[in-house]
Amino acid sequence: MKLIERKQYLDKMINVIGTPDIKVLTGVRRSGKSKLLEAFRTYIHNNIPNANIIHINFNLSKYDNLKEYKTLNEYIENSYTEGKENFVLIDEIQMCHNFELCINNLHATEMYDIYITGSNAFMLSSDLATLFTGRTFEIKVYPFSFCEYVQYFELTDKYTAFDAYMLEGGMSGSYLYKEQEDKYDYIETVFDTLILRDIGQKYKIKNSALMGRISQFLMDNISNLTSARSIADTLTSNKDKINHKTVNNYLGYLCNAFAFYKFRRYDIKGKKYLVSNDKYYLSDHTFRYAKLGTKNLDNGRVIENIVAMELLRRGYEVYVGVLYKKEIDFVAVKRSEKLYIQVSDNITHPDTFKREVEPLLKIKDAYPKTVIARTRNPEYQYEGIKIVDVADWLLNKQLTSQN
Repeated sequence: MKLIERKQYLDKMINVIGTPDIKVLTGVRRSGKSKLLEAFRTYIHNNIPNANIIHINFNLSKYDNLKEYKTLNEYIENSYTEGKENFVLIDEIQMCHNFELCINNLHATEMYDIYITGSNAFMLSSDLATLFTGRTFEIKVYPFSFCEYVQYFELTDKYTAFDAYMLEGGMSGSYLYKEQEDKYDYIETVFDTLILRDIGQKYKIKNSALMGRISQFLMDNISNLTSARSIADTLTSNKDKINHKTVNNYLGYLCNAFAFYKFRRYDIKGKKYLVSNDKYYLSDHTFRYAKLGTKNLDNGRVIENIVAMELLRRGYEVYVGVLYKKEIDFVAVKRSEKLYIQVSDNITHPDTFKREVEPLLKIKDAYPKTVIARTRNPEYQYEGIKIVDVADWLLNKQLTSQN
């Protein structure tokens, strides 16, 4: 498979070399964590001459004898080299029984620089503090961005490239297949494995079919306000026996496994979070196509999903804004920076354009306000609001922070 340098993530790993943290790569299944760990190993080999690299990939059968924490610990300690920088890189760590005991022991010795990846369902953000007694540094890995997609295929026409990315998405394993249906078959298998095996095993779910129906409901309602109660009511009307508490648990499982991301609502005027109804976005929008088909593409929702994930890639905390009963698609916050963003497919019709800019015009603070759409034109301003094409915005990270 063709590889590209995923500089955003590799730089994060390089920047924490030598820190005492346990570095953990997290992200949805098949998002590229294993390849990233291999790229990091190559970087160490080429740039740190005094390095001793202890690399274990539990996907390979030759490491089957290390799938018990004591034997893993013994192997690593026997591989230690005095006087060198000792790096421990472990892929699919959850395949070792009681792996946290080994990692905590190695960390306590202060002799190793530790980097690990694991199955998304067994290496959750919420579990890290419980699993590891030492401080962890989480590196969140996402499927290919549009920028990475363009780089991978060496594309030059950004607008045509974005149309293709909308259909093909960021699950790079699918790029090996020539036919679109084969690509979606691969993506569907990845998602089904996530539901049936990873989440099912982690939480001992007996009714995996019900979990599948909940995930498909979320896919069908991307960018719509959703609650556990509304999902339970819909499924109950379709003869599924389920209550909202169970649905709420299942929603948590799906988000913990990085299949979906929950965006809470935020009252801009009242400066408070709203407790009812959230929005859910897919880690990669093509999961929706693979599971539900492409007859009803609903480009506006797909573009909104793509922008949502890009904001997360760029390190923002993201909320759905509410102002005077009007909705702002995204309020993105990073330290002292704040962005207000509206997303649309096509704003050429005056009524659509008015609908998108009107909520932004009501915001009285001076933070940047942007409408992102498929304009296929250079960026321009409308009463202080930036109007920018989605392909340009995705390719130019500076566009998020310019005033």
